[in-house]
Amino acid sequence: MSTPAASPSRRRRRGPELEAALLDTAWDELIEAGYAKLTMESVAQRARTGVAVLYRRWPNKDELTLAALEHYRLTHPVGLPDTGSLRGDLLDALTGMGTARAGYFAIATAAAFSGLLASTGLTTTQVRDRILGPQRPERVRTLYQRAHDRGEIDLQRIPAAVLALPFDLVRHDLLMDLEALSADRIQSVVDEIFLPLARHHSTGTDSPEPS
Repeated sequence: MSTPAASPSRRRRRGPELEAALLDTAWDELIEAGYAKLTMESVAQRARTGVAVLYRRWPNKDELTLAALEHYRLTHPVGLPDTGSLRGDLLDALTGMGTARAGYFAIATAAAFSGLLASTGLTTTQVRDRILGPQRPERVRTLYQRAHDRGEIDLQRIPAAVLALPFDLVRHDLLMDLEALSADRIQSVVDEIFLPLARHHSTGTDSPEPS
């Protein structure tokens, strides 16, 4: 009588793969339970692993929460459009940014106001920087460089603060309203605030953009 073949054991995750899975689990727990109710034990139970596995990587739930927020942000990047025009690129980029980041900002802000700011030992600025992440001017620069190459703007004459302005305004609205920006608000940022400033610095005038 032949012996039935043993069912294959589930492959054990290790290293970066295991850490990514634990951070995904912590993010899910953060969404469903919230920061106040999240514990190292609840995340371990959800991940079907021992709590010691978490403590070997993060000393407490504060560091686990910050790591989960960083992991989600880095694994869900906002796309960079290429529509053929600066206006089109900005409208699409800012719309995508608002849609992709609205939920993230809501979860991160809820965690911050539920005790994360008070218990990490970090300053408000340090927590903010870990949640928002470093600015990536090279991605925005790519969008503007295309417009420069098409002759729409002169990058040599536009101050860096003006180039950052539309993205800074969207971040501000996301933090204040915790919801995606309306199409009207994004159009206002692009057409009424940024483009007139960009044209002014590029050409010294605020004449309408050529059709």
